[in-house]
Amino acid sequence: MLFSQLPEDVLYQILSYLDYRSLSRLSQVCKTIYHFVNRDAVWKKIAKDFLNTGITRNGTDIYHHIPLKERVKIAQNWCDGVCNRAVPLKWKTKLLPWVQLDRDMLFLSQAAVIGGYSLCQDSGRLHRNPFEIYSGHKGDVCRFVLTDAHLISGGSDGKILVHHRRRGVMLELSGHNQEVNCLDSKDGLIISGSRDRTARIWTLTSSCPRDTIAMQDRVWSVAISPTLSSFVTGTACCENFSPLSIWDVERSECVCILGSQFRRGAGVLDMVFESPFQLFTCGYDTFIRLWDLRLSPRKCAMEWEEPHDSALYCIQTDGNHMIASGSSYYGVVRLWDKRQTRCLQLIKISQPASSPVYCLRFSSSHLYAALATALHSLDFSQNPIYIR
Repeated sequence: MLFSQLPEDVLYQILSYLDYRSLSRLSQVCKTIYHFVNRDAVWKKIAKDFLNTGITRNGTDIYHHIPLKERVKIAQNWCDGVCNRAVPLKWKTKLLPWVQLDRDMLFLSQAAVIGGYSLCQDSGRLHRNPFEIYSGHKGDVCRFVLTDAHLISGGSDGKILVHHRRRGVMLELSGHNQEVNCLDSKDGLIISGSRDRTARIWTLTSSCPRDTIAMQDRVWSVAISPTLSSFVTGTACCENFSPLSIWDVERSECVCILGSQFRRGAGVLDMVFESPFQLFTCGYDTFIRLWDLRLSPRKCAMEWEEPHDSALYCIQTDGNHMIASGSSYYGVVRLWDKRQTRCLQLIKISQPASSPVYCLRFSSSHLYAALATALHSLDFSQNPIYIR
């Protein structure tokens, strides 16, 4: 009996013992084997062990429309540092941006406005003129988040603006008296944090906060749990207590403090939930930390240290093995494999020494990370956004 004549379940079992190199060589034997080996079912186990393939830890496939074999090839290039760089957008305005990718659209804030740029399918570049402009702030946009229906922004004027992405309607939320440094939103729930030492809970049905939580320090970062039952705040850590607190959404009460050995000034600048019980944080003390909320809250489960002792401004994960972090050291983005303690790859996306990376976002439809440099008071025509 020929190899290709074996029952499919037997073939899947045999192929499960092969690595990606062996599978690639096997696919060159004949057309019949080629078509069988290229099936996603053959590559799913391998793809789960690679970085940024769209297969999460629980097996969910985020990029189901892209063949898994192609994703594994790209992921191998990530590990080896092999890539092509493209410049999809340039601008000359000397402003501090915040960016976010949503499918084939890039949203970019500049001063008090946010522009949405669509991708040209033929060239891979972004259209020069935005297809939509969101405005309304009297000061700079400090941060914004995207949901399926809304774009929600916080500004230095203390306002939060909720733009409906389809109907063009805007709702203004007033409450903070200083800049809104951070916010997060899920399923109609909005959490904001400000320099005015408060965190506020909002809903899309009212222009006034549902609850206001008085903090003892400036709030730099917030993240809502995927369960929507709690949220985490990260403060500047200028007082003698931990900067990380977990709050109950319904009661607006602190239910837990994370960590006990933070140095004074070790503020938490960014955080992201990877699951309801796994939280990643980073900040001024140069560490990326993984907190397992099922374990003791006094100590993190794992940590990774930035080699050049630089503050970490932003963090993002692929939901599986990969971490990307942006630091204040020469506009450096680092790629980490959670299974290793040392950095996997270093990417310099700007040359000037005063060019920290403030924002990292993964696209929901491509296997690329948008690496945006926030270059304050620099000529952006020489420092464009790069897509790796």
